[in-house]
Amino acid sequence: MSQLGENIKKLGFGLMRLPQKDGVIDVEQTKEMVDLFMAAGFTYFDTAWAYPGSEDAIRQALVERYPRESFQLATKNAAWIKCATAQDAHEQFATSLRQTGAGYIDFYLLHCLGETRTKVFDDFHMWDWVQEQKAKGLIKHVGFSFHSTADELEELLQAHPEMEFVQLQLNYADWEDHAIQSRLCYEVARKYNKPIIVMEPVKGGTLAQPPQKVADIFKAADPDASVASWAVKFVANLEGVMVVLSGMSNVEQMKDNLSYMSDFQKLTPEQEAVIAQAQAELKKYPIIPCTTCNYCAKVCPKNIGISGSFTALNMLTLYGNYDSAKFQETWLVDNHGKANATECIKCGKCEQACPQHIGIRAELEKVVNAFHKDKA
Repeated sequence: MSQLGENIKKLGFGLMRLPQKDGVIDVEQTKEMVDLFMAAGFTYFDTAWAYPGSEDAIRQALVERYPRESFQLATKNAAWIKCATAQDAHEQFATSLRQTGAGYIDFYLLHCLGETRTKVFDDFHMWDWVQEQKAKGLIKHVGFSFHSTADELEELLQAHPEMEFVQLQLNYADWEDHAIQSRLCYEVARKYNKPIIVMEPVKGGTLAQPPQKVADIFKAADPDASVASWAVKFVANLEGVMVVLSGMSNVEQMKDNLSYMSDFQKLTPEQEAVIAQAQAELKKYPIIPCTTCNYCAKVCPKNIGISGSFTALNMLTLYGNYDSAKFQETWLVDNHGKANATECIKCGKCEQACPQHIGIRAELEKVVNAFHKDKA
């Protein structure tokens, strides 16, 4: 029996971070990137209703310029964003069809499932609705993207065996991360024999510029290879991975990815050892040993997003990228209905509950100094 996507080359063009010119997507440079991608035999493009301007741009750069059967287009439904009714969620799909001009969607995803977001898809009966669109020929394959725990992923796959694939955040830095659970989620997807589409293989670009000692390990092993290439090849090497998405933002990034993915070969034991060495080096950095058990959250009288704050601060410590770390804090704290670290009253209840014996109050002060200096 053939596996879904087995004839699709493994590199996918992620369209969330397209090149910009004068504050809008640079369609001409996007066309050049599309042409390079297609000429190399790659055909999978990933956009979303929630990516501003992306669906319009890919219509102009791809759909209007290439035969429809020559590529696969994926887009997504984020019913938890500004949808008061099921009809609002349905309209997202209609908008995607209109903006892409594609006629049908090859891979349609229920977007960013996990935590409270999943309930919206349940309430709007979106699981059944996407199957109805598939029966009409408007969708070829249905799956979902996911950001939460492995246990929750397993519950979803048990409840919805009709889902044909899953999209997961996998990379060598998050592989054993207690919050993201890359390896654990990967193993669940494999358990249920679901083809995997990988997102964030370079962790939003941070693994293109990891800590210097990590970069030195990769450069010593192969001076000619980009540091980012090791991250992409790590996930492309995993069994069951159908496509690895790379959110390329310029022609240079496209050319780099094509240089090593056009004829991708499985990693050698020596190359796997290099990545293991880099992972070990990352573990040496002085990050907060939070396992996101969230026992602290259960006793915090101010509802502070403690584990989310620590995840963001750890990201800043490891990669030195303030914008990415601040985005994480906003997403994991504010967008999850939690108070930020400035609200801490230093009662100490969190520390009494913490099984890792973290000095939470002192660490939250560091969070304030890192992200809220105006309130420090």
